[in-house]
Amino acid sequence: MTGRVFRRSLDPDLPVAVEASGSTIRDSTGRSYLDAAGGAIVVNVGHGRASIARVLADQAGRLSYAHGSAFTTEPLEAYAAEIGPRLPVEDPAIYPVSGGSEAIETALKLARAYHVARGETERWTVLSRWGSYHGNSLGALDLSGRPPLRRPYEQWLGRFSHVSAAYPYRAGDPDSHALATTDELVAELEAAIADAGSGSVAAFVAEPIVGATLAAAIPPEDYWPRIAEVCRLHGVLVIADEVMTGFGRTGRWFGLDHWATRADIVVAAKGATSGYWPFGFVAASGAIHSAVIGHGGFVHGFTYSHAPAGAAVAREVLRIIDEEELVEASRVKGDRLRSLLDERLGTNDHVGEVRGRGLLVGLELVADRSTRRPFPRAARVTEAIVRGAREAGVLVYSGTGNANGVDGDTILLGPPFVVTQAELEQVVDTLAIAIERATALGAAARG
Repeated sequence: MTGRVFRRSLDPDLPVAVEASGSTIRDSTGRSYLDAAGGAIVVNVGHGRASIARVLADQAGRLSYAHGSAFTTEPLEAYAAEIGPRLPVEDPAIYPVSGGSEAIETALKLARAYHVARGETERWTVLSRWGSYHGNSLGALDLSGRPPLRRPYEQWLGRFSHVSAAYPYRAGDPDSHALATTDELVAELEAAIADAGSGSVAAFVAEPIVGATLAAAIPPEDYWPRIAEVCRLHGVLVIADEVMTGFGRTGRWFGLDHWATRADIVVAAKGATSGYWPFGFVAASGAIHSAVIGHGGFVHGFTYSHAPAGAAVAREVLRIIDEEELVEASRVKGDRLRSLLDERLGTNDHVGEVRGRGLLVGLELVADRSTRRPFPRAARVTEAIVRGAREAGVLVYSGTGNANGVDGDTILLGPPFVVTQAELEQVVDTLAIAIERATALGAAARG
């Protein structure tokens, strides 16, 4: 018996991707796909960058691996110095890992290590939000508030607590776990901290703008400054999950920059290397780093953390973003993408909301726009949209369960920042047709 790939898809006939450039992926039959999702909102500088391949080959040829407990390397030290000033963290220290889930696990342990180092050993409770996604390792999944992903593993979960999502569109809906106003959200967080017990909460973890789970849901404008103020009043660390929102995706370097807010710990991945290398990192404030190092160090590590090749790739991606002004490109093109979607779908009875910032743009699909009633999960509207767009040569990112943990359909767009005007128009035209066809079928099936 020969070996085979345990695929992520149930589709037995997945196309074989063989090459890519810019915003386009080509398969083994020669067919092209416009990557309007950047994979999983990963690719920001575009596919097929020869300079990144050269940097990776050069670094791997000189030094591909050195264990982080025995060595540091020039690419790591240089990258930390270059990314530090851009991070929404005071005097950051960078702990590199292999991706977002590892970074979340690292951040959680680091928060605990910090409080232990300060003698506050009772601080172990961590709060996050419903409607969030923080990764698929068990700790990250437990932190996440996405019921469809949690459901098969509930018996293994339960150590973390959740508060409502900052999700104005669904605020007040039954089982939505969503609130609309900052006053409500702040009051709930304060109550959760009090309920956990004085001096027992270690950290609050949230995405600045919710990505895959709620399709670019934006909090109220005063949400982040006030949430950070509450956390600091109670000695709770603010951990910002910038895995999807970092590196220009929302039209600013990091999502928190929209609200001039600083975190104690920032978690990053995805756009850090634009998909060219499995890489992520945790950025801890200088105060956290000093406390943990001063208490004997951080009891934690992964075999492939502190990888010199990953840091070399990340440096080249950083250079490209800077030199080609791609953060500003994300902002301008994101404004244009939302404008095109509003023009084409703004009056569609089944498009409840178009939202987002930069090139992180979401659409929420509904059975009834006036009541925000979702399509039932059995209608599989999202799947039909994804399939229809793909058949027309456009790849989009989908989400389900956002309305009540079961029902709800969203589409998330996150193309590379090098996407052209003509490609944006192609995305919108193709997606509009796929939505119109899928929602018509969903309404008929419900009917």
